[in-house]
Amino acid sequence: MLTQGQRRRVYSFEFFPPKTPEGAAKLRSTTQQLAQLNPAFFSVTYGAGGSTREGTLSTVLQIRADGHAAAPHLSCIASTREMLAEVIEQYKANQIRHIVALRGDMPSGLAAAGDFRYASELVAYIRSLTGDWFHIEVAAYPEYHPQARKPQQDLAAFKAKIDAGADAAITQYFYNPDAYFHFVEQAEALGIDVPIVPGIMPINNFSQLARFSDACGAEIPRWMRLKLEGYGDDTASVKAFGLDVVTHLCDKLLAGGAPGLHFYTMNQAGPASTIWQRLGL
Repeated sequence: MLTQGQRRRVYSFEFFPPKTPEGAAKLRSTTQQLAQLNPAFFSVTYGAGGSTREGTLSTVLQIRADGHAAAPHLSCIASTREMLAEVIEQYKANQIRHIVALRGDMPSGLAAAGDFRYASELVAYIRSLTGDWFHIEVAAYPEYHPQARKPQQDLAAFKAKIDAGADAAITQYFYNPDAYFHFVEQAEALGIDVPIVPGIMPINNFSQLARFSDACGAEIPRWMRLKLEGYGDDTASVKAFGLDVVTHLCDKLLAGGAPGLHFYTMNQAGPASTIWQRLGL
């Protein structure tokens, strides 16, 4: 069994589909900047209930047309088997071989969960339709999924995704490296033998980060929160502090054997590429 640190390191960047022509132009220049770092791939998110379905595919095809590897996300919540089969077929027809399979968030104002409740069911469904056509990534939660009642339940859900046929995992972002290393240890103890790549969220705007973190269950350690609150509207200090903290986090993760890094870019090149340069990657 390869340990996390013995694998070839994989670096990747995540985007969301732009909503306007200006956003699309900005994303292309972001992609061009980050492509100079030679990442393994770019991934593109998929809105709740398939709300960005067309945008996800067209963004992936644009990135690919520009000469870079790209992986669309696919989430199953609030979708039927037929809808999902159509999207999977569309991805396959476009020669896409890499997919990020997620449960996803319930679209606001919608009561029905759709045909699948869990990402493990989506992974099994993709495999049943396409065999080993896709390299499938899934999500992992070092600080546990916000809806998990017990940590053991969360680990069991993660194992179910791997057992269903996932090839690798990308974690929710976090700022406590011990949470990641502990999660990996527990996963390996369960016989899980896939790369678990840490998700990295650069810090650019504290109120936005606090909002995201409250929604997804990612903890901002108290000392960081107090320091960031203390900067108030001083965005330069927030950014400088954020760069220091996140670079240090990445350094610790790589030194401890993490099999790569996946940056949540918010469609911006600056913070991720600065961290990258500081790490000497």
